[in-house]
Amino acid sequence: MARICPKCSYARKETDEAPEWQCPSCQVAYNKVGGEPVPANYGRYGAPIIREKPSGFPVFKLVIAIAIFSAGIGFGRHVWQAKPAAVQATTATAQPPITMYSATWCGYCTAARNFMDANGIDYTEHDIENSTAGYEGYKKLGGGGVPLMVIGKDVSRGFNEQSMRSNLSPWIQKQP
Repeated sequence: MARICPKCSYARKETDEAPEWQCPSCQVAYNKVGGEPVPANYGRYGAPIIREKPSGFPVFKLVIAIAIFSAGIGFGRHVWQAKPAAVQATTATAQPPITMYSATWCGYCTAARNFMDANGIDYTEHDIENSTAGYEGYKKLGGGGVPLMVIGKDVSRGFNEQSMRSNLSPWIQKQP
């Protein structure tokens, strides 16, 4: 029995390639224009509902991810653990090497020199005007004024007593 479209009255033929729920002539869904009820696997507007299996995250993948994360924490624990007391004691007592590039006429250089001498800080001083090695070392660090101090691997430009006091506090000797 041929299906007839309620909108355009087209009689469906066996050779038509349109889906069974749609009129081959006017492309309207039969159920939209008062045709037969839509089968259970068709949606609101006559289009077929394609149900796919949900592709959720399998529980076993979650368990594996948690196990790998936990193992990483266990093996990486030594990275953030505190150093043993013996290692901390040796690093705390050893003063880093301090090199000061200065000039004889500079008042800030004199203040830095007086601060380090008064607090028992060991340092090496290079005059950038009277020493070729001092001038070359100063230029390698980018210059930028005096005093230029290298404390361990840190470069400090200028003199700020509060900054020096906080950076060198473990090595400042208390005066009686």
